[in-house]
Amino acid sequence: MRRYNSQADYFKEKFGVRLQKLVVDAGFTCPNRDGSKSRGGCAFCDNNAFHPNYSTPDKSITQQLEEGIGFHRGRYRRAGGYLAYFQPYSNTYAPLEKLKEIYGEALSHPEVKGIVIGTRPDCVDEAKLDYLAELSRRHIVIVEYGIESCYDATLQHINRCHTFADAVRAVEMTSSRGLLAGAHFIFGLPGESREMMLAAAGKINSLRIDSIKFHQLQIIKGTKMEEEFSSHPERFETFTLEGYIDFFVDFVERLRPDLVIERFAGEVPPRFVNSTPWGLVRNVELIRMLEKRLEQRETFQGRLYPPKN
Repeated sequence: MRRYNSQADYFKEKFGVRLQKLVVDAGFTCPNRDGSKSRGGCAFCDNNAFHPNYSTPDKSITQQLEEGIGFHRGRYRRAGGYLAYFQPYSNTYAPLEKLKEIYGEALSHPEVKGIVIGTRPDCVDEAKLDYLAELSRRHIVIVEYGIESCYDATLQHINRCHTFADAVRAVEMTSSRGLLAGAHFIFGLPGESREMMLAAAGKINSLRIDSIKFHQLQIIKGTKMEEEFSSHPERFETFTLEGYIDFFVDFVERLRPDLVIERFAGEVPPRFVNSTPWGLVRNVELIRMLEKRLEQRETFQGRLYPPKN
């Protein structure tokens, strides 16, 4: 058994098979891109850096799934099924009838066992969640919210255009319907110290989420974040690879033990960043380093949870 609650183990235990995600780009946008709240998107964001070449909105949902299955069969031969992962932008940001059409096409594929929907806390409502709850009676349905930070000052600074209270509300609406809820956070956003990031564990623990994904901040070319990092590097808490592993061990000790950790660091293709301070280390090697460090420190997820008064 691992010293942290991994998603690979969770899927196998809960559903009996290894499930592989297939990224799907259904052509959505975001309210902080189309002008309804803001323009330009989040300061750190270039979605092209986060999804594979087979996933492009000029292809149908079915074609993307077919190409994704072909791509992953060579890499993950033990996969017992697939989840259509609607990842780029905000994948509930459309009328309900359009969502039914998009999700329905994905779920009609014989090898797709369910869907994972990446979205924002301010892009769901009662009707959409009621529909997803109905789908979850027959399929796996996971709603993954990009929250990014527990601190409203940070969220405003990076142009998220929602608050942490919005995230709490969306997660509550989701989990109250029996839906699986996930969340995404970034470590190293400007203005957040190491101590602030560790303290965020308490707020994350209070969320009614089932799974969680963490990324270290990566400075993507052409973003507002790149401009700020160049002109004000002192605002950023940066990590060496070894320092990040130790930081995450400190964090995971404080994390609720039942929370499923999907990933704790991110990979961006080198062409999208100005530098690769960690080298070209792959996710499998990061996992090996984390597990080794947890063993060396004789610790585990939740060792310091709940915190002592």
